[in-house]
Amino acid sequence: MKPLKLGMVGGGQGAFIGGVHRIAARIDGQWELVAGALSSDAERARASAAELNIAPDRAYTSFEAMAEAEAAREDGIDAVAIVTPNHMHAAPALAFLKAGIHVICDKPLAATREQADAIAAAQRESGKLFILTHNYTGYPLIRQAREMVANGDLGDIRVVHVNYVQDWLAEVPDPDNKQADWRTDPARSGAGGCIGDIGTHAFNLASFVTGLKTEGVAADLDAFVPGRQVDDNVHVMLRFAGGAKGMLWASQVAVGNENALTLRVHGTKGGLEWAQENPNVMTFSRLGEPKQILTRAGAGASGAANRVSRTPGGHPEGYLEGFATIYNEAAALVRHARDGTPLPEGLHVPDIEDGLDGMRFISASLASSAANGVWTPLV
Repeated sequence: MKPLKLGMVGGGQGAFIGGVHRIAARIDGQWELVAGALSSDAERARASAAELNIAPDRAYTSFEAMAEAEAAREDGIDAVAIVTPNHMHAAPALAFLKAGIHVICDKPLAATREQADAIAAAQRESGKLFILTHNYTGYPLIRQAREMVANGDLGDIRVVHVNYVQDWLAEVPDPDNKQADWRTDPARSGAGGCIGDIGTHAFNLASFVTGLKTEGVAADLDAFVPGRQVDDNVHVMLRFAGGAKGMLWASQVAVGNENALTLRVHGTKGGLEWAQENPNVMTFSRLGEPKQILTRAGAGASGAANRVSRTPGGHPEGYLEGFATIYNEAAALVRHARDGTPLPEGLHVPDIEDGLDGMRFISASLASSAANGVWTPLV
């Protein structure tokens, strides 16, 4: 099948996440990068495009020019990937949606609720796809965990515990650290720091696996590093529709941790545990029975897990492949929208509603913390 044509906004020289998106888009052969506005600096944008073998006439120096030109081309892009800092998600998303082009966007949805609402309105008006790259939802054992919860293997969910903890911002970062620079600047990250950067990943993962809707939060957000203007440590209690309770801890000052994203879900009949740093193993326990060790593509792997696995059991898959699953399923959605190609079984791509839920989570947590941890609804 001929690859779809992908454009990219952001992700030029010196960027981290743009390279991740490009690798992921190529893994399954579903996308070809053909256009980009890769930097707000014109010289860097052209140089970055040249390094990626993008034709000079499709190496744009602004996303506005790119949206207009690509929409007018017979061979224009099928979708655009937005991989900029948070404050630069909204403007490109609006431009491409209004130009009639599908959008794939890094998380969180935007820097502010107002921007998020504007994107949602534009998406509804355009009728185009909006896909949010919460890549951890693409891990095979996370798909299996979701399937197990939906099938009732855990019974009625009672308790959900999710952590995402790091230590890379435990001190004032080097001023040349580009990734730290924008993530700790509220003008670019939004009012939420750690809670927007990795807290939304934890929140989305818990929601994705359990299918539970969060009704309210009681949050305590701190900035432990002197002079920091956004939170770097977050404790949140969660109340779910139906009576289940949860806890979420996100931190970028937890010394000794790199990318420790962990999920525990406990129901009336069983419980499961999964850790992103060892993502090919999951523990499942039935009440009163010995624990089971489930492995990706192993003897106990489910259909939902096997559908998004690429290699035999015992060959690790993880971060890049999780992103690739999102891009693979995005391609299926684009082809379905374009020519009615049937959708694969078990497709689950985070979308505009997931993005809005994440923004509600950030807003409610900030408001709760400012009010000394009072319970605050997600609205």
